Amino acid sequence: MPILKNAKKALRQSIKRAKRNTIRTDEITSLRRHFKVAVKGNQLDKAKELAAQIGQKIDKAVGKKIVKMNTAARVKSRMAKAMSAISGGTIKK
Repeated sequence: MPILKNAKKALRQSIKRAKRNTIRTDEITSLRRHFKVAVKGNQLDKAKELAAQIGQKIDKAVGKKIVKMNTAARVKSRMAKAMSAISGGTIKK
């Protein structure tokens, strides 16, 4: 445990930020799960809505350095590929 006053404050801030970041990443993970269910159920409208929400949240998380840029790009790419598959588009492997 920290002894100095400023170290105690830094620890409190760190814990608070970690909790906030965990909440944001959990929201994204939850939305991704719902998106996968919608894709498996061929629910195009719901999948489009969820894809938009995930895109916004993940972009915001990248801006706050919670998620890395390449991770966000990979997630978006996979979502687009899944959307293309259920909408009848062609998929390249």
